[in-house]
Amino acid sequence: MNFFKSLIISFFLLLSYNILAQANLLNAVIPQEIGQLNEQQLATSDNEPLAYGYVDDRDVMWSKTVWEKIDLDERINFPYYYPVENVSPHRKPLFDVLTENIINGNITEVYTSPYFTDKMTIQDVQDGLFAQVMTDLGVEKANNGEELTDEDYQTTNLTSFDIEQYWIKGTWYFDKRLGEMKYRLLGIAPVAPDVNFIRQYSEEKTPKEDQDLAPLFWVWFPAARESLNKYEIFNSKNASQPITFDLMLNARRFNSIIFKEENPYNDREVKDYIYKDALRQILESERIKNKIRDFEQDMWNN
Repeated sequence: MNFFKSLIISFFLLLSYNILAQANLLNAVIPQEIGQLNEQQLATSDNEPLAYGYVDDRDVMWSKTVWEKIDLDERINFPYYYPVENVSPHRKPLFDVLTENIINGNITEVYTSPYFTDKMTIQDVQDGLFAQVMTDLGVEKANNGEELTDEDYQTTNLTSFDIEQYWIKGTWYFDKRLGEMKYRLLGIAPVAPDVNFIRQYSEEKTPKEDQDLAPLFWVWFPAARESLNKYEIFNSKNASQPITFDLMLNARRFNSIIFKEENPYNDREVKDYIYKDALRQILESERIKNKIRDFEQDMWNN
């Protein structure tokens, strides 16, 4: 019953979103008029994300916080990766949406870790997106006391093309008032190879599994919803009904693997207690997932 209820709600949410990318497409005289709304459309449009309902702490009967990896090599997760090139003001890769809104000041809740204690400034975020290394010729010139120029440095900038994964943190909880299991996304982080070694990885053709990946920053998701709701993902099943990043993430329209759950051992990751065994790590992830899913089922079987 809960599945059908969620399906109906998702259907009406999809119908309620505005078609910004295709607006005025058939009436445009010049290409620049595509996507422009008339006065009536602007007056009736509602681009605000659907507000979360209030959840009283007393209604939370059980909860578990988990961390998951969204691998962008998987086809189902391609909407978060493409387009890597700018094809529309409303269609951008998720990484560009996050970084642009952080730099513009629209997203301010940015942190160094998923515990959201140490806040990052705009400059901190920008510093983590590029690296500058002195070339061999530059080192030689510096040793000889010669003046250095921009050509004596190699600059590497992280782009959406370099993002390999997204890590998300969220809480599953059983709402006893509604009598169902719910999920609340708390944070999201783009994950990429160390910017200082990207050029080296490329030159040496290092396999992805051997590259050191790390989150660039953590965004407190509830505070970023308004910005994420302004950008759309291409809907391959119906081009006239694009979907926003906010809706996609809240509806959990992605494939992911749990790599950590809250635990008394400093929230250690699965790989910390299952060493170098990918199959057993995947099975452990499935065990955690099944434990969460079975809790709701067991509520009605006891």
